[in-house]
Amino acid sequence: MNLGDKKAVIFDMDGVIIDTEKIWKQAEKEIFSSFGVKVTEEHSKVTQSMTTSQVTQFWHEKFPWRHKSLKEVEQMVVSRVTELIASEECLIKGVKAFIEKLKSKNYKIGLATNSPYVLIPTVLDRFEIAHFFDTVSSAEFEEKGKPDPAIYYTTARKLHVDPKDCLVIEDSYSGILAAKQAGMTVAAFSNGNKQIEFEMADYRIDSFE
Repeated sequence: MNLGDKKAVIFDMDGVIIDTEKIWKQAEKEIFSSFGVKVTEEHSKVTQSMTTSQVTQFWHEKFPWRHKSLKEVEQMVVSRVTELIASEECLIKGVKAFIEKLKSKNYKIGLATNSPYVLIPTVLDRFEIAHFFDTVSSAEFEEKGKPDPAIYYTTARKLHVDPKDCLVIEDSYSGILAAKQAGMTVAAFSNGNKQIEFEMADYRIDSFE
C-alpha cells in the first residue's frame, strides 16, 4: 500500500480497531428481546451498518414496545456494549503498533465511526491508544450516518486536511462507500475474511501484522 503524499489516515472503529460484531449482537439481543422483540439473524444482518438510533427505530417498527422511549432503549444497548467492551479482549491484532508507526511518520490520525460518541473514549482509553488520535468523530452528530459521506468531511475538516489527502481504513461496504463519496482513498480491512467484497476500495489489508 503506497501512502504517497497522503497527510492523514482515518480509521473506522468497529471491525477495524476493535472486533465488536459479537458484542453488538449480544447487547442488542439481550436488550431488544427483553422488550418482546424477536431478534433474527436475517434482520441483524440488515441492521449491522446502521447507527444505534436507526437500529432501535428498525426493531421498534417491527415489534412496537411501550413504557420506554426509543432513546431510553438505545441508551440501554449502548450501556451494555460499554460494559462488554470494558471486559472483553476485542482489540484487533496488530492495530496498535500499526497506528503507532503511522504516528511516528507524522501522519495525522483520525477516527470516524457510526457508533455513539460515548463509546469512543471507552475504547481508546481501555486500549491506551487515545493519545495517537488527533481527532475523533461520531455519526451521532451528523444528520445521516455512513454510507453518507458527512462524517468523513467533518473528520477531514477537523484534521485541517483536504479529503483527497486522506487514506481511510474501513471494513464495511457502507463505510467504504461513505469514504469514496467524500473523495478519499480507501483501504479495505478484511481481517482475514475472504468473503467480503471490496471492489470499490483502492487497497486491501488482510492483517495489520
